[in-house]
Amino acid sequence: MKSFVVGVGMAKFEKPESREWQYWDMAREAGTKALADARISYGQVEQVMAGYCFQPSTAGQRAAYELGLTGIPVHNVNNNCATGASALMLARQLVEGGVSECVLALGFEKMKRGALGGGADGSDFSTSPVARHYAVMAAAHGFEMSPPTAQIFGDAAREHMELYGTTAAQLAAVGAKNHRHSVNNPNAQFQWECSVAEVLAAPVVHRPLTKFQCSPTSDGSAAAVVVSERFADAHGLADRAVEIVAQAMTTDTEESFASGRCIDVVGVGMTRSAARAVYARSGLDISDVDVIELHDCFSINELLTYEALGMCGEGESGKLVESGATTYGGRWVVNPSGGLISKGHPLGATGLAQVAEVVWQLRGEAGVRQVGGAGVGLTHNIGLGGAASVTLLRR
Repeated sequence: MKSFVVGVGMAKFEKPESREWQYWDMAREAGTKALADARISYGQVEQVMAGYCFQPSTAGQRAAYELGLTGIPVHNVNNNCATGASALMLARQLVEGGVSECVLALGFEKMKRGALGGGADGSDFSTSPVARHYAVMAAAHGFEMSPPTAQIFGDAAREHMELYGTTAAQLAAVGAKNHRHSVNNPNAQFQWECSVAEVLAAPVVHRPLTKFQCSPTSDGSAAAVVVSERFADAHGLADRAVEIVAQAMTTDTEESFASGRCIDVVGVGMTRSAARAVYARSGLDISDVDVIELHDCFSINELLTYEALGMCGEGESGKLVESGATTYGGRWVVNPSGGLISKGHPLGATGLAQVAEVVWQLRGEAGVRQVGGAGVGLTHNIGLGGAASVTLLRR
């Protein structure tokens, strides 16, 4: 059975504490927009998958109650930074399995200012679900006072530089590109452009990563309405429908830890496996894709994801971004929204915001950031601990 996204919505991603709102306020805004985009009412929704990381238990119910008190099941989802994609995957499975005809995937996050700590809740890394990942990092590179997530990705960046000759300028090109893209996105936390030189000159968070190569903490929400083909036909939604052609989620295997390298610990193997599964199920591959929203929590992760998705060979991603192949006028447009680096990263909302951007692109509704002729889109959402999700969507 096929599944389709027929409505998407977002509440603008913003710096934490910059606006007087609660998580249910932002969820109401994103959910209301998604329902309006789908031209349906909340009364037609049969189940809700609510994703978040930092709010208390049953926060999904509190958020969904802003949309209506209909008594339907609300499921709370937490999968670290891959939470939004996890909510979408569960919604899709309910629809494709014939359990429900219309499911709302809703992601939201109200965060605190400053860098994340080691645990999923900002606690000491030694008690974190990702302690095993940080142990690999500490054994290979030691442990410093900078934020743990920046350390593990910064150490992966240094490994990539040592192994393949990737340069600091190539890493900075990712940040410059994504900041340039976000200028045209009214939902982005940052909407200003910066050059490669300015990215390099920004304060160092953990060498070689500077501030403009790191995703910020953010408040925000995003939502998607997932329906069956029968529901879409019965309600005249063909003009709104974007098909979820294939989706896969993977978790860590021995490959993540066996090499003792941070490159593997941060999820390259998970992403590669998820991408291969999606290509096999869909009959499509990366050459068929036009627009990509991927998880650039740090600039190095965008480069690593190019390689894992098959956009280039191993070690060639620095040259790929430097060539202009991943921006307007190139082979793909990657993160036209500005990505996590510039659009922002409210953990529970990120994966669904990626889907919203791709849906707008495939419908031709992205305005001045529209990717010409976009027919197939891909989203990639990853969380340490670990989960990697790849989704292929087609108009």
